Amino acid sequence: MRKCSICKKLQIVPGKVDDYKQLAHYHYRDSRLTAYAAIFALKPDSTWAAPSGVKTVGVIVYTMPTPAVELRGIATDNLFVGFDKATQLALLNKNVRRISRVIIEPRFRTLGLASRLVRETMPKINVPIIEAMAVMGLVNPFFEKAGMKAFTAKAPARCIQLIEALSMVGVEKEELIDPQKVQRKLDRLPVAGAEFIELQIKRFLQSYGKRRNMSAGLERTRYVLSKLTARPVYYIWFNPKLELLTN
Repeated sequence: MRKCSICKKLQIVPGKVDDYKQLAHYHYRDSRLTAYAAIFALKPDSTWAAPSGVKTVGVIVYTMPTPAVELRGIATDNLFVGFDKATQLALLNKNVRRISRVIIEPRFRTLGLASRLVRETMPKINVPIIEAMAVMGLVNPFFEKAGMKAFTAKAPARCIQLIEALSMVGVEKEELIDPQKVQRKLDRLPVAGAEFIELQIKRFLQSYGKRRNMSAGLERTRYVLSKLTARPVYYIWFNPKLELLTN
């Protein structure tokens, strides 16, 4: 089916824990869902005979905010800073909800459905601020595509240097989420390129204890990429129709 025809036959509806359980194992943090504020699911409508076994195509989970988030202060101009802990928590709980999970069934990825889930459900939560933290935000910025603003901590120099070095040998930033693809590219490098990137990787690994002596190969590439892409990105969205609650 064409992309547009699939998307038109999917609808966002209030979800349940069972919807999350159906897709949880596709998330890098496959874990039991505890307390949550809201769940929405992306499901086939009655006009589409979905592939066998597909009942839920995507799911998004909203939870209460985490009290201490450094980049929140930057994003909100320290709006929730300077209060005692009890007052701060009360203000956060009134004004903020956090997106803790966005999962799309693998057969339906690359269709923009993650962004759609975020964009269309944020106004339904009925709070002034929606926030999210994404470990892979730098290479898969679907929160930004949904209208959220990104805030990132400064990347360590060693990460910037290695990302630039990889780009010089043909490995681009958007490919860093795929260790096997990166490894295939590294395996095909000419001698000069292979020697260059090997030196860069060894320098990078000097900061990681016993890992500094890892042998070249997929396992090492997977570890290196996990460090390059693990820098969390903080996202925030202000509901234009709601004012902050201060009492």
